[in-house]
Amino acid sequence: MLICRKNPFPIMNRCSIILFCTLTVFMVIACGCTSPSAPAQPAPALVPASVAPSPQAQAASTAGSLTLNVGSLSPGSPLPDIYTCKGASESPGVSWDGIPTATKSLVLILDDPDAPAGTFTHWILYNIPPLKGSLSPAQSNAKVLANGAQQGDTSAGSRGYYPACPPIGTTHRYVFRLYAVDMDITQPTADRDSIDWALTGHTLAKTEMATTVTR
Repeated sequence: MLICRKNPFPIMNRCSIILFCTLTVFMVIACGCTSPSAPAQPAPALVPASVAPSPQAQAASTAGSLTLNVGSLSPGSPLPDIYTCKGASESPGVSWDGIPTATKSLVLILDDPDAPAGTFTHWILYNIPPLKGSLSPAQSNAKVLANGAQQGDTSAGSRGYYPACPPIGTTHRYVFRLYAVDMDITQPTADRDSIDWALTGHTLAKTEMATTVTR
């Protein structure tokens, strides 16, 4: 007798159909109800808050106005013989202007960077009053000058101006540098090392002028 068999897995078929339908509905809902995400926008850059500049920063901003003149010479000019060992060995006249507001004192240094043994310091003036001013030529070697400025020691160990005097047959540069400083310098006797130490971290502005001497 012919026997027709029914599907032996009716429960599995129904479960498969239900599972398939459930997944299909879920995918339709997920795709239809969720809008595509917008492209990420870059975060806005952080803008630092405004900070009032310190007095030192304000002074530094005016550094370009600090000026130094050596007599009536133009930069790079020969230093007249009267200020060298070829003449009277007098100190030259200097003047300055454009002092930053926070300046407490000025420092003037004269160097010969071409000296055979290395930079030779010919003149140190410190605690110069922080005002537009000048020094006349032929200053003495006094510890304190008439305007209140103090004189330090040269590389030769002497106080006051040491005349420019390059070796015979050579031309050297003689560089005058003026520093605006945010304090008074208290060394009782100042050589170049101690002045450099005092200037570190306390210089608000500086300027320079170079001259030459041929011998």
